[in-house]
Amino acid sequence: MRLGAFAVALFFVVAAPPGATARCNDGTYSFSQHHSGTCSHHGGVAQWLTGTSSVSAGSTVLLAPRTRSVDCRRGSTPDRACSPGAYSSGLTRAVICADGFSTDTIRNVPESEKHAVEIEYGMAPASYGSTLEIDHIVPLELGGSNDAANLFPERAPGYHAKDRLENELHDLVCSGRMQLRAAQRGIAADWPALYRRLFGTAPTV
Repeated sequence: MRLGAFAVALFFVVAAPPGATARCNDGTYSFSQHHSGTCSHHGGVAQWLTGTSSVSAGSTVLLAPRTRSVDCRRGSTPDRACSPGAYSSGLTRAVICADGFSTDTIRNVPESEKHAVEIEYGMAPASYGSTLEIDHIVPLELGGSNDAANLFPERAPGYHAKDRLENELHDLVCSGRMQLRAAQRGIAADWPALYRRLFGTAPTV
């Protein structure tokens, strides 16, 4: 019996998402760095995890081949040949839906990469302030990658509308009403169409 209990406990530690600090009573994981309030909306803490590290995003998986990196078409949606969208293999549903998960731990797009994307889309490499954002096609909160294949220049107010869609998709995925891959592929293929389907109105782009 002791060996069996140890095996079960070991299973939970091994199976826990990278960076998780606690397993909650409802089976989800918390990334909280403080004991206070951890798993408060998930039935409390079932097990504290030790020896954890920062979240590992894993490898980049392209949603389609990236066949071009010059003369990319600029518009309200990405040029699919240049920017097909991509996700990170390590950012599973268990990770992105865990209590305390923050995209700040995985966001890594240096200015040099932003400028490279601008050049691909025929723009001068510069800071455009609030008028433009080098946006993640598949957002980090849905397991998106920081790779150039998942970035494109999006003008305001388009990226504000897309932010609303991203939040809604995250809620749908974490509540079990939508599969993570379906959300990733849907937002990468045609985010304005998905926005219309979910909210019943066209986004302002």
